[in-house]
Amino acid sequence: MQFDHLGLLEPMLRAVQAEGYEVATPIQAATIPRIIEGRDLIGCAQTGTGKTAAFALPTLQRLWTNGPQSPKPTGRRGRAGDGRAIRALILSPTRELAIQISESFSTYGRFTGLHHTVVYGGVSQNSQVRALRRGVDILVATPGRVLDLMTQGYVDVSGVEVLIFDEADRMLDMGFIHDLRRIASKVPSRRQTLMFSATMPDAIRQLAAEWLRDPVHVQVAAAAAPADKIEQSVYFVEPKQKPLLLARFINQKAGVRTLVFSRTKHGADKIVRHLLRGGIQAAAIHGNKSQATRQRVLEQFKSDRLPVLVATDVAARGLDVDDISHVINYDMPLDPETYVHRIGRTGRAGASGIAVSFCGRDEHAQLRLIERLIRRSIAVEQQGHESPPSKRPQHAPHSTAQSAGNQSPVSSATPAATPKRPQPARRKSQRQRVRSKSRWAAQRARGK
Repeated sequence: MQFDHLGLLEPMLRAVQAEGYEVATPIQAATIPRIIEGRDLIGCAQTGTGKTAAFALPTLQRLWTNGPQSPKPTGRRGRAGDGRAIRALILSPTRELAIQISESFSTYGRFTGLHHTVVYGGVSQNSQVRALRRGVDILVATPGRVLDLMTQGYVDVSGVEVLIFDEADRMLDMGFIHDLRRIASKVPSRRQTLMFSATMPDAIRQLAAEWLRDPVHVQVAAAAAPADKIEQSVYFVEPKQKPLLLARFINQKAGVRTLVFSRTKHGADKIVRHLLRGGIQAAAIHGNKSQATRQRVLEQFKSDRLPVLVATDVAARGLDVDDISHVINYDMPLDPETYVHRIGRTGRAGASGIAVSFCGRDEHAQLRLIERLIRRSIAVEQQGHESPPSKRPQHAPHSTAQSAGNQSPVSSATPAATPKRPQPARRKSQRQRVRSKSRWAAQRARGK
C-alpha cells in the first residue's frame, strides 16, 4: 500500500518521500491508520519490518495536529523552556535502540517543528537535563534513566498523550517490569498506548490487558517467525573448534558485513582477540563498553570499515544496520525467541540474508527448541577434517536439504574419525607391588 493512502498529512508524507519510501511495509499499512484513529494497539512483527516508522509517523501527526500544550515545566527542577511539555514517551530496552528511535523521529518529524530528545544510562545526565530544560514534545528513553530523572524532578510525564512500549518482550526479559509499572502509574490514564513486540509471550498479553484499552491486535507474521528470505544452516562442531571454524568461515564465505553473536561479554572479547590474531578486522559491543566506544564501533560497522561485529544479545537488540549479509550464532541462544531476534538482523526489508549457527554437543537441546518454534528443520552443513563435528541427535528433526550440492564451500571433505586417546597404564595392586619387591630383593641377593 502507498503511504499517501494511509491518512498521513503533508509534513509526514514529505519526510517519507524525502527518504525515498513509497510503499508501506505490512506492519505499517496495518497499524498507521488505526493509530491515527486514536486506538490503542498491540503490534507483533518480526524484527526489521519497519515497526519504528509504524508508530513514529502517526504519533508525529497527532502531536502536530493538536498543537503544543500550554506552557508547562519539564519537572519540579525544570523550566518551561519555550512552552513545550512532554506529550509522547517512547520506552525502549537499550541505549542503541533508543538512539535509533530518536533518529527516526528526527527523520520523519523534520517538517513538523516538533522537538524531541533521548535519554539513556551509561553516560552523564548533564547534557540530557539541558535538553529537557529547553522543552521537548517527544521523549525517547530507557526505563532506568527516565525513572531516575523523574525521581530527581527533571522529567514530568503528567502531560503525556501517547505512551509507547517498543520491544516490550525484551524489556521484560531484562527485568524492567517494575520500572515500567512505576512509569505507567505516573502517566495519565486517558492516553493512547501502543505496544510493539517481536514476540508475544503470555506476559506481554497480560500487560497489554492491564495497560491498553480495547486494543487493536495486529500480527503481520507468525510470532517468532524468521523472515522467509533468510537462509538458515547449522554446523555441528566441538566447542574448542569453534574459533577455527569461525575464522575459516569468515575468510571463505562471509560478505561485507558479518554480525557474530556471543552469549557473554567475556566470550565476545575472546572471539575478537582470536579473529584479530588471524588477521580479520573485528570489534565487540556489549554492556562493559563505554557508550562512546559502542557508538564509534557501530559507525565503523555501518560504513564498511569494520567487516565483523561481535555482539551480545542485549547490545545488538534494535541494531539498525543495512545490508548485513551474514549472522553467525557462535553460541546457541538459551531461548528460541532470541534466535529469531538474532537472525532478524539480516534479510531486512525484504532482502535476502544468511544465518549460520555453531552447535556444540552441549547445545543440541537449544537447537531442538528453535526448530520446534520456527516449525522447520535447519539444514546441516558439513565441515573439514580439522574440526570433527558432533552428530545431530537422533530425536532432532532431520533436514531434507542436505546433499552434495548443498554442502558448504568451506570444505566438502568427510570428517575423519577422531583418534582414540591412549589409555593410561593401570596401577598395580598392593599384592603385586609386594611380590615385585620380593623378586627384586631375591635377584639382588643372587647377584651378590
